[in-house]
Amino acid sequence: MSSPFLKQVFQKDKTFRPKRKFEPGTQRFELHKRAQASLHAGLDLRQAVQLPPGEELNDWVAVHVVDFFNRLNLIYGTVSDGCTERSCPIMSGGPKYEYRWQDEHRFRKPTALSAPRYMDLLMDWVEVQINNEDIFPTNVGTPFPKNFLQAVRKIMSRLFRVFVHVYIHHFDRIAQMGSEAHVNTCYKHFYYFVTEFGLIDTKELEPLKEMTTRMCH
Repeated sequence: MSSPFLKQVFQKDKTFRPKRKFEPGTQRFELHKRAQASLHAGLDLRQAVQLPPGEELNDWVAVHVVDFFNRLNLIYGTVSDGCTERSCPIMSGGPKYEYRWQDEHRFRKPTALSAPRYMDLLMDWVEVQINNEDIFPTNVGTPFPKNFLQAVRKIMSRLFRVFVHVYIHHFDRIAQMGSEAHVNTCYKHFYYFVTEFGLIDTKELEPLKEMTTRMCH
């Protein structure tokens, strides 16, 4: 990560959601450390995402979902000053793709929103999901719900839209800060992970299909 990126991320006037952390001594903390160690050792990302022998799939997935949420929060935070109601009145990924927001509370029907409003709602929604003990249990021995992977697919599909909007509408900002390599590595890691475990519909990947082909194949 380059220093301009770090400076931007840690500016005092930038507010980021607190990171969801794993408690030391827990199984998930150990998995988190192992996943991080693989990345720092320069292990091929395709291999780094594979389920380690003897580990539970749901634990491995939970660790990565939280990690991707934290990282995408930072990535969007670095371009958010250039993502405004005026510059991005519609949450889109180029002219062909528009994303509408829907949730269980205020927006029961898919609703067109500006990109910054959509991003706020998206990050808040994901944060609620990953802090919900019924979906992401933290106590050792508490089983994951039967619909855990289904819930994860929805989270990952929505997080993918952050990459779509950032790459298509704000990549000049990323490039200007010298953060291309960091964001590209993050994207590849995310892509290999969701495709390894079937956590995203192919149609969701369409907006970045050409770039992904160049970068990941």
